[in-house]
This record gives sequence, C-alpha cells and structure tokens, in this order.
Amino acid sequence: QVQLVESGGGLVQPGDSLRLSCVASGHTFGDYVLGWFRQAPGKEREPVARIRWSDGRIYYEPFVKGRFTISKDKAKNTVYLQMNNLKPEDTAVYLCAAGLYGSSYKFWGQGTQVAVSS
Repeated sequence: QVQLVESGGGLVQPGDSLRLSCVASGHTFGDYVLGWFRQAPGKEREPVARIRWSDGRIYYEPFVKGRFTISKDKAKNTVYLQMNNLKPEDTAVYLCAAGLYGSSYKFWGQGTQVAVSS
C-alpha cells in the first residue's frame, strides 16, 4: 500500500504564508518523483512543482514566480510546499502525488484546502 496524506491548509489573508506537508508511507521512494498539484473551484487540476526523491532535483511551474518552495525530508518520508505571499488566485485544493521517475503519477492524496481571501 502506498498512502499520501496532505496537511497544512487553511484560511489565510492575501500576503500570508502556509506550509503544506505530504507524508508518504507504504513504499521506499528512491525511484519516485513527488509532485504538488492544485485544483481551483471550477477549473482543471494543474501542476505546481515536483521533486525527485533520490537527489532532490526540482521543477517549478512558471506561475510560482519564486513564491513557492518544494522540499523533502527523507527521514520523515515527507514532502513540503512552502507558500509565501499567497494570493486569492492560489485558492484551491492542493494535492500530493507520486510516480516512478519517467512515468505518470500513480498515487494521489486526498488533498488539503487552501483559501486566500480578505
């Protein structure tokens, strides 16, 4: 069993920060890529960032513009998404996903809600 559990979402004001966590279990992830996605109300799911478990290689989608940082803690089997200077358009359910390097994402968490409003 591979399980991904997200946490850390909440309701914040524009300009605030949040750190999302994704705890992975059920497998060793040496050959995996862990990614963060988001789905806003009425919109399609879109990728945010990804990190390769083995060496920490990172890719960000251009819209992040330096506001978000993805990181990992191998000892805790956890991937983080640090989100700074949050904007209303960041409002979405944020999901963690995992897949073997070079393949499609196969495993998904249930998501954590992020709401940004004044």
